[in-house]
Amino acid sequence: MTTIFLFLIAFLILISSSLPHLSKALVSEVGGTDDEIPFTYVEGTGKGPKKWGEIDPHWKACGNGKMQSPIDLLDRRVQVFPSLGKIKRDYKPAPAVVKNRGHDITVIWRGDAGDIKINGTDYKLLQCHWHSPSEHTFNGSRYDLELHVVHLSTGGEIAVIGIVYKYGRHDPFLTELLHHIKSVGNEERNLGTVNPGVIKFGSRKYYRYIGSLTVPPCTEGVIWTIVKKVRTVSREQVAALREAVHDGFEANARPTQQSAGIAVRFYNPSGGST
Repeated sequence: MTTIFLFLIAFLILISSSLPHLSKALVSEVGGTDDEIPFTYVEGTGKGPKKWGEIDPHWKACGNGKMQSPIDLLDRRVQVFPSLGKIKRDYKPAPAVVKNRGHDITVIWRGDAGDIKINGTDYKLLQCHWHSPSEHTFNGSRYDLELHVVHLSTGGEIAVIGIVYKYGRHDPFLTELLHHIKSVGNEERNLGTVNPGVIKFGSRKYYRYIGSLTVPPCTEGVIWTIVKKVRTVSREQVAALREAVHDGFEANARPTQQSAGIAVRFYNPSGGST
């Protein structure tokens, strides 16, 4: 393990005593879940998205939170903010593993894989995972896949980059990982050095809002950056992601949440509208 990863582990232990809800959220996003996953995406099971807030006392935000994700990104509600500036990322290759968390497939960087900068704050890259179909929608349109790239600041703030995909040409990042995804079992699989720079954003235009994790405990205060460009992914790649997860999690997208009170900003380098 590298120094930076040991620091992150120590940091999570330190805050767990004073910030239990945040700590649980970070464990959920970074480490994975038990084999027996206590939630599902299927309504009518008693453990579906509408019931998440009742399953565990720490998950109440899933049911009564006011800034829940994902949301529908409506052009008529978006405020254009040229001052947001372009996404500043400084990624670098680092050792990584792939893990089947039951409800999704996750790539976790074990070394220093770089960071992004938002409003002058550095957010270290921790992991990425996929949801199919997409969780965020654009004017009501849902796409075939969504990638979440998860980052953490030294102050414990979570920032997630969201990229959506439609069926078409293969995605270069998934191409590098496909063999490992198809063969990953219950134990994490070593990937060697993985370059997160292979993840293509494809556009400098993006949406920005403050929301939540999209899985329990649905912790709020997450800084979301959703890239506007819709990229492409092959049907084989999406099928591999769906076949690898546990039964019942092939479709692992939380429904869109109420967003009337959430301010959504849009960055366009040309200063134009969406």
